Amino acid sequence: MVGTSTETLVMGASRRGPKTKPRRSAFKRIGAPLLAVVALVVLWQIVCVVFKVPYYIVPSPLEVGQSFGENISTLLEHSAPTVIEAGAGFLVGNSIAILLAVLFVHWKAAEDALMPVAVFIQTVPIVAIAPVLVLMLGTGYAPKIVIAALISFFPTLVNMVKGLKAVEKEHLELFRLLSASRSETFWKLRVFASMPFLFSSLRITATTSVIGAIVAEWIGSQRGLGYMIIQATYNFDTPLLYATMIMASLVAVVFFSIVSVLERLFVTWSAESKM
Repeated sequence: MVGTSTETLVMGASRRGPKTKPRRSAFKRIGAPLLAVVALVVLWQIVCVVFKVPYYIVPSPLEVGQSFGENISTLLEHSAPTVIEAGAGFLVGNSIAILLAVLFVHWKAAEDALMPVAVFIQTVPIVAIAPVLVLMLGTGYAPKIVIAALISFFPTLVNMVKGLKAVEKEHLELFRLLSASRSETFWKLRVFASMPFLFSSLRITATTSVIGAIVAEWIGSQRGLGYMIIQATYNFDTPLLYATMIMASLVAVVFFSIVSVLERLFVTWSAESKM
């Protein structure tokens, strides 16, 4: 049996490698990006005023902000379905990807047979799949969740397979010498090695799942941020269109932030040496 001492050795080995960089100051992490955003917004406003750009082509930040404030209740109401669809798709897609990655690592034949299928599904445009899923599953939550899951699935599958295999030979040999079982090797070695890879893909899919849900709402939906984008486009309400896109971006940022917080909680060792 492999005890706590062995797990400590493995964790200690994971910490070795390039020294971690000191944490960036609060200004570099938060202040600098905020200044960049403010500068871009000011430049946007100046261009709209100087060149007298019509609001129905490119609205100014002030017009977008006014529309956002006037429609905030509607935006929040339509954000709820999008959050549900993106969140459920994120969980379903990533869960299936993780389970398949575990299967692939332990059964090479399954990887050889199913990985090409996963690659083929990934190459099919989501816009082409959406109408088919709406016909099959109706106009409720189901097709939107499936599309968000499809977008979340492939990056996590590839990264998780790579992470589970990213175990140094010396560590595997150590576990063999200690007569560790396959389950002990998996939980106490491969899982730790895969965590940085897993969270790298989760950060990506946290935002792309929102995109998938919005794209799915373009077809056969009566609510959601995607539905609002279509309606604003048809009505030539460009300020509302931009305000809806900002709300969608905020939802994606919240998803990304949640994953980043979870990563800091679960990946407490140096990830740089593993990436």
